[in-house]
Amino acid sequence: MGQSNYQKFLEFYQKNDTVAIEKLLKDWENNNPDAEYYVSCVNYFFNKSKKEVISLDAKMPEKEGFEIKDDKGNSVAYLTSKNLYDEKMLQKTFKCFDEGISRFPDRLDIRFGKVYSLGQIEDYENFTKEIINTIQYSAKNNNNWFWSENSKYEEGKNGFLSSIQDYNNQIYQTNDDSLLKYMKQINEEVLKYYPNRVENLSNLSIVSLISKNYDEALAYLLKAEEVSPHDFIVLNNIAYAYKLKNDNTNALKYYNLVKKYGDEKAKNQAEQELKKLNQQ
Repeated sequence: MGQSNYQKFLEFYQKNDTVAIEKLLKDWENNNPDAEYYVSCVNYFFNKSKKEVISLDAKMPEKEGFEIKDDKGNSVAYLTSKNLYDEKMLQKTFKCFDEGISRFPDRLDIRFGKVYSLGQIEDYENFTKEIINTIQYSAKNNNNWFWSENSKYEEGKNGFLSSIQDYNNQIYQTNDDSLLKYMKQINEEVLKYYPNRVENLSNLSIVSLISKNYDEALAYLLKAEEVSPHDFIVLNNIAYAYKLKNDNTNALKYYNLVKKYGDEKAKNQAEQELKKLNQQ
């Protein structure tokens, strides 16, 4: 019955038949809703909450926009589209998410769906909280996750942590330093359960470097080197951190290690840095 309802929902959704969808969801909710009910519910209400509007901005948009110039050819504004969200529909969306996660905690698609939606509305505080909740639960279920229609999530721990890395990148790519605290929280949580993850140690070092806390950055990086001594990205970041500290002796040491273990591009960049340092 649940699978039948899900197939009906997909059919109605494709046709944008909102009357049929709402009747189906109501009947489905009253008749032992399964995980696909919650998937359908959040998709419907989140899509319904979204409204695209045209906006005139003085700053260049991160996404594509139409540039408006004055008579002299100078850029004066940008015409772009952005999404606004209806609060009532969002409340319904996240109510469905929370109920679905509570009833089907091993369904990673519902958890990641909530994270995605929070990212879309740029609620990075709750985005981070949900990621942390999911990291904590990953230790309880040993990354034995399920995905759409209760299919086995075959990628296991590595796939799970790779997705967490993508969420880190999403925060970093906002170029908003005020959000770096959320990167710190996420990566610290990962390391509680997966203490030898080089990627997360490196993420924390980047947060520290941006904050000009070079000693803290080096502590993370040197731990990463212990785990993976030939990782030339880690070695390069260690060299860079020492360079920022004006510790040329150690900077030279680690750029030489990058020359030893790096790929061709890394070796060339290390050689350039070594020349600069030797000229000082």
